[in-house]
Amino acid sequence: MLDKSLIIGSLASVGFLLGLNSGQVVAQMTHEEMQPSSTEQKNQFQRVEQPLWLKAGVTAGGLGLIGLELWWFLGSKSRSQKAESKQGVQEITITVDGGYEPNQVVVNVGQPVRLNFYRKDPSSCLEEVRFPDFRIAQELLLNQVTPIEFTPDKPGIYPFSCGMNMYRGVIEVQA
Repeated sequence: MLDKSLIIGSLASVGFLLGLNSGQVVAQMTHEEMQPSSTEQKNQFQRVEQPLWLKAGVTAGGLGLIGLELWWFLGSKSRSQKAESKQGVQEITITVDGGYEPNQVVVNVGQPVRLNFYRKDPSSCLEEVRFPDFRIAQELLLNQVTPIEFTPDKPGIYPFSCGMNMYRGVIEVQA
């Protein structure tokens, strides 16, 4: 996972470098240079010349950021895993670290299910997991495994989420 301070620092550095390459420093202009001349019209726009490489770089950076955003929100695939049956109980461990891994669990109807949530992320949003269809709300302790048990009685897709409904997953119950 990318560190936020690294991203912000990189963007600030790029902005600083682009500012250095502009060729003109506003603070070093004289008062007369900053005032419009009396012969110019006050409502007239002036064309700002920029080098082609700068235009291409800004365009490529913008398109790259748009692509990254589309991949992050639309392209990342759900991670699905089938629960393993151990002594008549379907069991799986879900790692809680910036979300749920796996975020889609496949189980069979009518058999007891034990979901072992191992919480690594200290954020307050992930302190609790909620299963509204099963009327379960369970606090997850940091760096510990918290088991949640229930028995699904009919096939379907049952969502679960963090306490703030920001991170989500589903339980797919098959016949």
